[in-house]
Amino acid sequence: MKSNTLKLSVVASALIAMSTSLVASSGAGTVNEMKSTHTAKQADSTYSPYAGEDFPTQVYFGDTHHHTSNSGDAFMNGDRLSPEDAYKFAIGEEVVSSTGQPVKLSRPLDFLVISDHVEGLGVMYEVYNGNPRFMEDETIKRWNKAMKEGGKASANATIELVSAQANGTLPKPLTDPKISGPVMMSVWQDYLKTAEKYNNPGCFTAMIGYEWTSVPGGNNLHRNVLYRGNVDKAKQMFPFSSWVSQDPEKLWAWMEKYEAKTGGNLLAIPHNSNLSNGRMFEPVDFQGNPLSEDYAKRRAKYEVLQEIIQTKGASETHPSMSPNDEFADYGLAGWEYGNLTLEDKPETPEMRPYMYLRGGLLQGLGYQNTLGVNPFKFGFVGGTDVHNSLTAIEEDNFFGKLVYQEPSAKRWEHVSKEGFGKKRYTWQYEAAGYAAVWAKENTRESLWDAMKRKEVYATSGTRMTVRFFGGWDYEAKDLAHRNLPKIGYAKGVPMGGDLTAQADATKAPTFLVAAMKDPLGGNLDRIQIIKGWVDADGKKIEKIYDVAWGNADTRKPDAKGKLPDVGNTVNVEDATWTNTIGDPDLTTVWKDPDFNAKDNAFYYARVIEIPTPRWTAYDQKRYGIKMDKEVKLITRERAWSSPIWYTPKGVK
Repeated sequence: MKSNTLKLSVVASALIAMSTSLVASSGAGTVNEMKSTHTAKQADSTYSPYAGEDFPTQVYFGDTHHHTSNSGDAFMNGDRLSPEDAYKFAIGEEVVSSTGQPVKLSRPLDFLVISDHVEGLGVMYEVYNGNPRFMEDETIKRWNKAMKEGGKASANATIELVSAQANGTLPKPLTDPKISGPVMMSVWQDYLKTAEKYNNPGCFTAMIGYEWTSVPGGNNLHRNVLYRGNVDKAKQMFPFSSWVSQDPEKLWAWMEKYEAKTGGNLLAIPHNSNLSNGRMFEPVDFQGNPLSEDYAKRRAKYEVLQEIIQTKGASETHPSMSPNDEFADYGLAGWEYGNLTLEDKPETPEMRPYMYLRGGLLQGLGYQNTLGVNPFKFGFVGGTDVHNSLTAIEEDNFFGKLVYQEPSAKRWEHVSKEGFGKKRYTWQYEAAGYAAVWAKENTRESLWDAMKRKEVYATSGTRMTVRFFGGWDYEAKDLAHRNLPKIGYAKGVPMGGDLTAQADATKAPTFLVAAMKDPLGGNLDRIQIIKGWVDADGKKIEKIYDVAWGNADTRKPDAKGKLPDVGNTVNVEDATWTNTIGDPDLTTVWKDPDFNAKDNAFYYARVIEIPTPRWTAYDQKRYGIKMDKEVKLITRERAWSSPIWYTPKGVK
């Protein structure tokens, strides 16, 4: 029987040395204060093995998708916490939630992007307070009454608001720039001041951002827009709204204008492709025209990341398109019925290659061949999409996505949406997720730069450490090196990078991958590498490889190569588990056995934890209740690295 005491390998020790964010935000001093004031003498050699290193040595965990009461739907649902409250919570302070419950994180976040909906930014405050300009409209007057009543009335009004946004039927005063415009501009300026107040370079980053909320017919095309710079640039132009246009190309055009005017930089992160009904990676643009080289270039420039996991489910893949992936069903329950609003039409298998991220990556390889540009060349981040100002997504500390989903004995059975004869329940929401960023320092610029180069990974809420490198010359002996990242960067490229085609077409790429458990979480079950490629006939193919696993001395693949299940120590009644299965860290060098130098390909690592209690199990234990049989009570936390791409010679 394995001991619960962590027995760290050489590689895990190296990972710890190169990643100290497990105690993030506890260090003192700013970036400038931490830099030496002395100039080193130049020498041919130096005693310190770390001198001269110029690569990221620390991973930072945060949330790129967060809503406060400035978002109309959040306020209407009962959120009364401000951006200031959200920042206080993120840096580790205890706050009181909108339902009057004290709440605190187990560990502070390293960064937070408050990405409130720019459409109607702060306007619901005015509706709630009975601003006469809005009260002239009967629908808005009814919403005012519903918000004052609270509870189910307020929740139903929110559903009506979201549907009206999706179908272009919002009350005119809300979208009238003469009425809402001054309110939105004032709230934006106040938000920028608050972000500047809490931004503490070297300790905590309050990255500026907002959400562009395009949702035609309920099909989710939302993007979070992230700013590299500071308030001096962000205040020069009011954010672009989907009330102006729901076409992503119009958003990119605005981003181009912003960069030209301010000298700043922007990127956009689409999310919930799982609720887009096949529109996120569809083969036509918003106007219905086939994708062009110009479209591909602009999308590849601005949309370098995609959100793979959040409270509204996972967007990686689906069993119908990945039948050989035993973990493909994660985060799908309740979310595979249809789009965001359960309107338009139900989800079908034909839509899925154009809405899940693995399908999007495969589509992108095809466009690389036909257009010479890959429009869907993106890395992965996790986000939360919380609408209660609280990034509280630990399984034992989950405060829900919406205020009415905050802890209570009956929250699990609440119906959040109905359509097509189906119901979405609160229990189907996931306690997820985080963006993990390999950056040189904890500043707006450094974090943004890491996101731009895709040196990031997503987690379902765990804070495991993951490294993934690709090259041509990694060897098993590299694993014994104390400074694993140094080997990784010296011999290849990190997650998000590109492999250069070799002169020797028979040489296959090698990958160096390492993972270490969250110190508060479960052991690791396995590391997988997911490969996708397009063959000479244009066929899109995927394959999942188990490359490292826990209990390797007793756990062997069968004759067909299938790895036995790791087991399950979860005691559902007590909401506990033991780390007596799996390993605290895993690492390996893997060589692609199916490589063809003529085929475009991508590779990404997926790290799976052992089973642990889901937030529903903690609720069941704490409230002394019994949930229905279909409610999931056990989860398998995981992480997804950004891909590494291979492009053959002769392909642009």
